[in-house]
Amino acid sequence: MTNVALTQALLAILAILLVVAATIDVRTYTISNRLNLAVALLAPLYWLSAGLPWWPDIAAQAGTALAVFLLLSILFYTGMMGGGDVKLAGALALWFTPAETLRSLIYMALAGGVVTAVALIVHRAARKGGRPKVPYGVAIAVGGLAILTQRFLNQFA
Repeated sequence: MTNVALTQALLAILAILLVVAATIDVRTYTISNRLNLAVALLAPLYWLSAGLPWWPDIAAQAGTALAVFLLLSILFYTGMMGGGDVKLAGALALWFTPAETLRSLIYMALAGGVVTAVALIVHRAARKGGRPKVPYGVAIAVGGLAILTQRFLNQFA
């Protein structure tokens, strides 16, 4: 059974949480566990409101989210990505089909390149030593918001 109003409200909440995550990441270079937990725990409510079947839809989304988390954990262990970023990307994948998750990862990578370039320019302009900090939550938010925007616009096609 679908509940269109609740589904749309949950997607709007997800969009707000992504903007909040990006904003906080720019300011503090951290994404809180509470915010990541909210994104993850709202996904099952979204599944129910959207009327997704447990098999294969929810199973595929959960499996894809686990794969994203494990893949990005490698980047965490090599020091290329923060733990909050990994958790946010994994939690976000719970909301998307496997195809949407793949597209969001592509958007994240493209946005991540821009965010990294800006961080590098700012770092060098400030003449700081060491490696620049990169608020990758911005790129994750861009990837997620791009998919949400596509979903919204596709309903009018």
